[in-house]
Amino acid sequence: MTALMKCIMVDSVRFVELIYKKGPEAVKAYLHGKIHAKKYGGTSDDYADIDDFIDSTKQAVADVRHRAILHSAFGCYLVEKVFGRTRVNSAGKEYSPRDIAEDHIQQDLGFIPTMEHYLNNMTIQPWMSGTMKKNTAKSRTITID
Repeated sequence: MTALMKCIMVDSVRFVELIYKKGPEAVKAYLHGKIHAKKYGGTSDDYADIDDFIDSTKQAVADVRHRAILHSAFGCYLVEKVFGRTRVNSAGKEYSPRDIAEDHIQQDLGFIPTMEHYLNNMTIQPWMSGTMKKNTAKSRTITID
């Protein structure tokens, strides 16, 4: 058995484990990590927290609209603020979390959109301006003897 065949077998087993334990989305995160590891060194686990952060918005919106929140140039900026400008992977190589975010978004969308790309087609609702807010604070008088 060649080294390539062994690698394919190991990856196949890993895919099956991920699908069984965590679902198909875990495989996609694993593939993002494999691509990052090939480009920057180390292992896919070195980049998993960044990929998980970028895709964490799936917890709030369980379809592709979740990408409007962090799959953008602003999302790359936030990744840098959360994870720092540079980190060191398990191979001892320094990399930029922002580069990982940019790669992730390009892998998913083919380009890095701005927030404007997402918001241009959004209909402005009256509640967005805050004009519909109500004063919900209840006041009551307390008598002190």
